[in-house]
Amino acid sequence: MAKVTIDDKEYETDDMAEETLAQLQSLQFVNGEIPRLQAKLAAMQTASNAYSKALGDALAAED
Repeated sequence: MAKVTIDDKEYETDDMAEETLAQLQSLQFVNGEIPRLQAKLAAMQTASNAYSKALGDALAAED
């Protein structure tokens, strides 16, 4: 008997059709994944910056 509020209207998940409930679950899943992926992207951008700097330093040392 879970309730969910969508567009300022409250819905009972037990009353939802199977397809509607599946859409809700998919939405909840992707909304949960977005922060995780944003954190991963930030880590990859930091790594890219570090590798770029290291490459520049290595190239400068070869000159």
